[in-house]
Amino acid sequence: MNIGFRIFSVDKRVDQLIVDQFRTVVTPHISDNMSRLQGAGAKLRPYHNGMKLVGTAFTVKTRPGDNLMVHKAIDLAQPGDVIVVDAGGDQTNAIVGEIMQRIAKKNRIAGFVINGAIRDTVAFKNDSFPVYAKGVTHRGPYKDGPGEINVPVSFNGMIIHPGDLIVGDEDGLVVVPLEEAEEILEKAQKMARKEVEIFQSIEQGTIDRNWIDSTLKEKGCESYDSYKSFTSSGGYK
Repeated sequence: MNIGFRIFSVDKRVDQLIVDQFRTVVTPHISDNMSRLQGAGAKLRPYHNGMKLVGTAFTVKTRPGDNLMVHKAIDLAQPGDVIVVDAGGDQTNAIVGEIMQRIAKKNRIAGFVINGAIRDTVAFKNDSFPVYAKGVTHRGPYKDGPGEINVPVSFNGMIIHPGDLIVGDEDGLVVVPLEEAEEILEKAQKMARKEVEIFQSIEQGTIDRNWIDSTLKEKGCESYDSYKSFTSSGGYK
């Protein structure tokens, strides 16, 4: 077995009906309902023109600066898949550019997530085809390998398995494990409805803010008339 230079298939993907419903769910609601542990961090940012990223993960693990297996992934991935590339976070060489963007878009790939760099940013900026990346460089990639397709990858502690759900918007990226997608969808939708009620109470002037003082009291926070009165009365002895 040639460990480090292998191609696997995706055993199972999130049901398309569930995927479609996530198109109206924002990443903060998803993240909050997974204890805020499934995000890729602030360093992976969108470089495209606004379109939300929603699809199932088609993963690639490659050595930094090499995109041979990414090219193969573009040919193998199904429409609606998100090509998720772990290039080690290195930004010395770009992993994808406009040519690969155009091929992926033609193949109806849902988008790119690159833990590494991209180039031809004007092409991405002027298009709605989603791409998230760590950075930009004009220096092109190598095409030698090795690499693996459809193995678990990790971005800043966010573990992604092939077939998991990837959601990206202006606030960043989050992964929803395949087996938990339906449950997280229901919880996120419930949170969205609750948030609408909060917005309404703000406009009506009826929002309850007593929880703040209750929490401060519980945590032992003390109040004084002023900092000067505190120090003059013997504070910080």
